[in-house]
Amino acid sequence: MRASRLLSVLLLLQNRGRMTADELAAELEVSVRTVYRDVEALSAAGVPVYADRGRSGGYQLVDGYRTRLTGLTEEEAQSLSLAGLPGAAAELGLGTVLAAAQLKLHAAMPAELRAGASKVSDRFYLDVPGWHRGIESLPRLSELADAVWHARRIKVRYERWGQKKVERVLDPLGLILKAGNWYLAARCDGNDRTYRVSRIEELEDLGESFVRPSDFDLARYWQEWSEQFEKRMYPRMARVRLNEFARILLPFYLGAVGARALGEAVAGGAEPGEDDWLEMDLPVEPGESAVGELLRFGGNLEVLEPADLRERLAEEIRKMGARYG
Repeated sequence: MRASRLLSVLLLLQNRGRMTADELAAELEVSVRTVYRDVEALSAAGVPVYADRGRSGGYQLVDGYRTRLTGLTEEEAQSLSLAGLPGAAAELGLGTVLAAAQLKLHAAMPAELRAGASKVSDRFYLDVPGWHRGIESLPRLSELADAVWHARRIKVRYERWGQKKVERVLDPLGLILKAGNWYLAARCDGNDRTYRVSRIEELEDLGESFVRPSDFDLARYWQEWSEQFEKRMYPRMARVRLNEFARILLPFYLGAVGARALGEAVAGGAEPGEDDWLEMDLPVEPGESAVGELLRFGGNLEVLEPADLRERLAEEIRKMGARYG
């Protein structure tokens, strides 16, 4: 562990030039005292690192010194697939491994490429979770990642919808990060299923290995599962009229479902009338959920069919009118 950290100190100084002890400590997530000891160890090993005293001082390498100890370990190489997702890497327990891998790649680059890579990271940042979403508590995520990676059979206690607790024996096949939420794809009793990681309350490694299905494609599985999930979430079709403002709001209120429905309507030849209202089919959730979703549009959307949904909306609007006088 210390050898890896010493190499990280060396690569940080090589890539970034002068750095203070506080900056090194923050980067490596260690104490300043540990940084002092590490720099002393590097000097004792013959690395030409020196300190400038004073407020603007810090540690740096003698000009022209470069290490060639930039070979990636197996773990570091594997972590590079998460190079654009540092938060996800940290949740999986690979944060420090990814940082070390990126440092080694940086150090191995020619100067002109290294400058370009730094410019990109300075100007672009990927923030995966959506707005207005809390941070899920995921105490089991790193254990799950380990079970997925080593094909270890697990037993979980899981909270299903409706707060029903169940126990399942799973062959974990893959982890998916969707809009800031983690999901587990796993085989249970011969069937492939999806589990929300935040709902896994207990996890036990059964000490057994399993043979990962050779024909399992995680990306294809997730795409197919997502399509089926969407159909279950939006089982009804409503005929609606929308003005221009509602058409703008559609992707924000109903996400990809709304955007796709609008795109299909336009591609099918639907056009706004003289009053600029557009008539189209819109997938909606069942029951009261649809009422709440459609009321968000206010007077910018009108439901034409089905009759029961139109009447339910009218009833709710009458109640609101009476309440507000």
